[in-house]
Parts: sequence; C-alpha cells; structure tokens
Amino acid sequence: MSKITAAITAVGGYVPEYVLTNQILETMVDTNDEWITTRTGIKERRILKEPGQGTSYLAIQAAKDLLSKSNTNPEDIDMVIMATATPDMPVAATGVYVASQIGAVNAFSYDLVAACSSFLYGMSTAARYIESGRYKKVLLIGADKMSSIIDYEDRTTCIIFGDGGGAVLFEPSDDGLGLQDEILRSDGIGRQSLKIDAGGSILPANEETVANKQHFVFQDGKTVFKFAVSNMADVSEKIMNRNGLTGEDVHWLVPHQANKRIIDATAKRMNLPEEKVMMNIHKYGNTTSATLPLCLNDYEKQLKKGDNLVFASFGGGFTWGAIYLKWAYNSN
Repeated sequence: MSKITAAITAVGGYVPEYVLTNQILETMVDTNDEWITTRTGIKERRILKEPGQGTSYLAIQAAKDLLSKSNTNPEDIDMVIMATATPDMPVAATGVYVASQIGAVNAFSYDLVAACSSFLYGMSTAARYIESGRYKKVLLIGADKMSSIIDYEDRTTCIIFGDGGGAVLFEPSDDGLGLQDEILRSDGIGRQSLKIDAGGSILPANEETVANKQHFVFQDGKTVFKFAVSNMADVSEKIMNRNGLTGEDVHWLVPHQANKRIIDATAKRMNLPEEKVMMNIHKYGNTTSATLPLCLNDYEKQLKKGDNLVFASFGGGFTWGAIYLKWAYNSN
C-alpha cells in the first residue's frame, strides 16, 4: 500500500477593489513613491473599505472562487482551517462562520494564528489530517484585513500592509505528489518586535489604550528585517539540501510577500533566478496570511504537474519555516 501524501488540488483568491497607491499614501503621511519602492518593492495595496465587512468576507470570497473554479461541492469538505492574524472578533472562531457561509455544513473548523507564518503552518496541519487517512478534503484559507489594525499616520507600517484572502484545497495523493518535507521554527525572542500592545488578556482595551493607539501594529523594522532575511534564507537552503535539490531542480520559490529585499536574499541563497520566484508584492503589499495562496492563485496557470515548489515565510513571534511540495495538477 502506497503512502498517502497531501496534495494541493485547487486554489482560489480574492482582493478588494479599492487600490491604495503610493501616490495616495504621499498625501496621508510623510513618504514618497521612490522611498517605498526601493525599500519594500510595493507600489500599491488593496483595502477592504466596505463597512461591516471583516476578514471573514475576504476568506469567503476566496473560498467561493476556489469552489467555483474546481467545481467542488462544499458539502464534501471535511474541515476548514482558517489562517489569520485578524479574526472578525475575539472568542468566536472566524473559520467556523466562514465554513457555514460557504456551505461546508459537514466540516469542522478552527482558526490558526502564527502571524505571517499562519498559512505555512496551516499547510503542515492540513497535510497531517490528510495523511492520517481520516479526512479527504481539507480547505485551508489564509486571509487578513490588515487595514483594521494599521495606523495610517504611522509611515513605518501603513506603507507595508494590504488586505486579501487566498485558499487551497488539500486532497490525498497516491502517486507521491504534494507535501514532501517541512522545516518549521519559532522563537519567542521576537515577541516585542512585531506586536499589538493592547486588546489581549495582558492589557485589555480601555480609554487610555485607545487614546495611545495601542491597538495598532507596532514593528521594529530593523530587527524584523534582520531576522527575516537570515531565517527565511536559512530554512529554504536547508530544506533544499535535505532533499538533494539544487537551484535547477526547484521550479518555483513561493515566498511570503513582506519585502522584496528579503525575497531577493532568499532566492539568491537558493541560487534561483528571478523568473523562478513568485512575486506580487508590488500589487498587494503584505497581506500576512494571504500572501502564499495569493501567489499560487496568480501563478496557477504557469504551474505544471510535478513541479518542485519551496514555500518560505517569516512572521511575528517570531515564526518561520519552509515547505517542499510537488505540484499535483496542470491548469487548463
């Protein structure tokens, strides 16, 4: 009996209509297009403007896109994993609501939170459920409404983040395709470098925390950049070496879209040319949990069955890792 592996069999994505360009940001904070582009590679980002709509809306649209493109019956889905750093509300899991809204009535669901590595960790989790043989269809969604936690008077963060959602469907494979290997890491040393001070159990919301803008993202950019560059590159190179892969063997790097310089450094360490690197940071900015599936959605038509993909991510906490996956289908 051949070993069951977990393969991605469908992808979907969604970004809001409103485009926040660097030129618009120039009217909001002390910055300019050249400064943003040279340091981040970002030209524009999408923002969910409609009142009363949160991360669940982005996730639902991405999931519906996947279901429509793949002609998947939502009632056949066994579970939904919701990777996000910006849940709709505390306590009530966003993924549960998403599953109900897309008609996945036979699925159980929960949220997975690991900052920008949430989707990468979710890939590992989804694969384990498939490999167990108990579940046949696991829907993994990565979505974040980052604009809900960004101070648009803080030029160090407002230039980076955007809103979006992406989804992938994991199913069993008996021909060795799908997730092959993973290296996942975390280190609490990063707790103070990328965070939101208030709104949690340590510092509940009050008038003072709101007045002090402690419910917005704080980032120590230099520290995060240093750790991200070294750690993303390290695990990407290590997973290649562990599986006997060279730059010629890897068809695509699927990197977290946090900063073009970080992506370039990772690709250089892997000895990959630019044409093998998925890149959409210029269009969407950093959509946190949505970056990896949005890359797959944008590049789906270029992917071929059997392609070797290396996923890499780095997030607050710190969390980071790399996953080696063999692509399972040819797009029409």
